[in-house]
Amino acid sequence: MENVALWISQPHFSFLEMAKLCGYRKMVVELEHGTFDLATLDQFLALAKALDIPAICKVIAPNVESIQQVLDFGAQGVVIPHVRDVAHAAEISKAAKYPPLGVRSYTGGRIYDYTRPSTTAFEDENRRTKCYAMIETAESLADVEKIVALDTVDGLFPGPSDLALACGRGAYAFNDIDRADLTRIARAARNAGKSWIMPAWTPAERQFALEEGAELLVVATQNMVLRAGVESTVSALRRENVVG
Repeated sequence: MENVALWISQPHFSFLEMAKLCGYRKMVVELEHGTFDLATLDQFLALAKALDIPAICKVIAPNVESIQQVLDFGAQGVVIPHVRDVAHAAEISKAAKYPPLGVRSYTGGRIYDYTRPSTTAFEDENRRTKCYAMIETAESLADVEKIVALDTVDGLFPGPSDLALACGRGAYAFNDIDRADLTRIARAARNAGKSWIMPAWTPAERQFALEEGAELLVVATQNMVLRAGVESTVSALRRENVVG
C-alpha cells in the first residue's frame, strides 16, 4: 500500500497506530484546517517516524515559519496552500530547501539524529524532503506549467474543491470541467518529470489518478473513516433488529 495515504486533521495517536496495523504506510497531515498545535505535531511526527510512516504536512499558511517548522520536526514534505502565481510559488517554495537552492535555515534535532550534521547533510535533506505546490487558485492553475518547473518545487497537489470555487463553478463534482483541470495539473507534472498527488475519495477519482500517473492517492480523511465505522455499526444493528 505504498501508493495510498490517509488524511489526518486531528492528533489522535491511536489512529496513526491503527492505520499502521491496517497496512497504511503514508499520511498527509492537515494543519490548515486541522486541530494540531506545535507541541502535539512534534510528538505526532516523532511517532510517525518511529512507526516508519512518512508524513507529508499541508502547512497552515504559505509562509516561511510554517514550512520550516514541520520540516524541522521531521516531515517528509510539505504541501503549500494558497499559492498564487509562479512568482509567489518561487518566493515561498524556497523555504523548503536549504541554500544555495533555497533559504531554509538550519536547526539541529530529530532530522540530524541530535548530532552535528555531516558535510552532505543539507544536500541530503533537500533530496529527502519534498515540496508540493497546491494548485487551488485560478492564478496557480494558469501558471501551473511554470510552477512545476521551479527547482524548489518537487511536485503538485491539486485542491479540487477550492479550485472549483475559485474558478466560479461552485461545488467540486468531478465533472468534465473539473477533470480537465486535474488533467492539466497531472500532465504538467509529468511533462516536467515531477510527481503529483491526488486527493481521490471515490472509485472514479482513484481510477483517474492511476491513469494519470499520480505518485500518491489520498483515499480517505480521518472523519470519513470514523463516519464509515459508525455507519457500519448502525447498519449492522438495523439488520439485527436491535434498532429501528
